[in-house]
Parts: sequence; C-alpha cells; structure tokens
Amino acid sequence: MQEIEHKFLLKNDDWKDIASEGTRYQQGYISTVNGTTVRVRIAGDKSYLTLKGKRSGVAGAGISCSEFEYEVPLADAESMIAEYVDSPLIDKHRYLVEHADKTWEIDVFSGENEGLAIAEIELSSETEEFEIPSWVGDCVSEDNRYNNLALAKTPFKEW
Repeated sequence: MQEIEHKFLLKNDDWKDIASEGTRYQQGYISTVNGTTVRVRIAGDKSYLTLKGKRSGVAGAGISCSEFEYEVPLADAESMIAEYVDSPLIDKHRYLVEHADKTWEIDVFSGENEGLAIAEIELSSETEEFEIPSWVGDCVSEDNRYNNLALAKTPFKEW
C-alpha cells in the first residue's frame, strides 16, 4: 500500500469547533534500517504494528512511502513498547476534521513534543488537488524534522 500525505503547521485553533472528540496515540519505533521503519502504535483501545518504507524525495523527505499496517492485540503492543522502544514515545491526540470532502488529521503533541500541532491530509495520488482550510499554515511535508520518527529521536522541545 502507498501512503501519500501532506503535513502543515496550523495558523490558529479555528479547527477545534469542527473537530472530532480526539483519540490519544502513543507510538514508538522498534527498528529503522535503510530508511525503513517498524512502528508500534496504541490508538485509543486499538493497537498496530506498521512497516514504512523510505519516503521519496530529497534526503528521505517527501510525501510518498510504502506502508503496511496490521492490528495487533493491545497487550502485545504494550509489551513491544516496554521491551523494544528506546527513544521517547510519541504522545499525541489526533482529531479528525472534515473539509471540502476530505478528512484532515490534526495531531496535537504532548510530552517531549509539547507545543507542536500538525495537520495532515492523505491523498490517493501525488497530483491530487485539495482545498487548504483557512486554519492551515505552512507546508512542512518535506521538512524531515516533522516526521514522527525524527520527533522521537530529536523532540520538538530540543529545537
């Protein structure tokens, strides 16, 4: 499966009035080799093991990568995080916002990445057009610092 997404900073909090309730996410990275990552994620009462390929673009930054995600038992995910994750966990709340027939994911980070909020939109092709809401700011899709793996290794608080 191919993941194609754009990431943006937020201009303001106008999205909050139209957002879903939100779900807490905790995730960590088990392995990264040659641009491929293995991630374990707990999202509310569900959990997943995900393999992501190297992103296309300069220095591994870009909007596309291969992605394979599998649901795993919650107890297994908790054990994997406890046993295999060395870097700080990514801790965030994800909110969904519908705009112009698209679903935007708003990630509001806590813990080591407190103060960071990012809007993401997933697309079906790299050339797909979409409308940018008024509360969306600068595009950071190709700025590798905003990728979750990079945030686990060098948290926002250290910038």
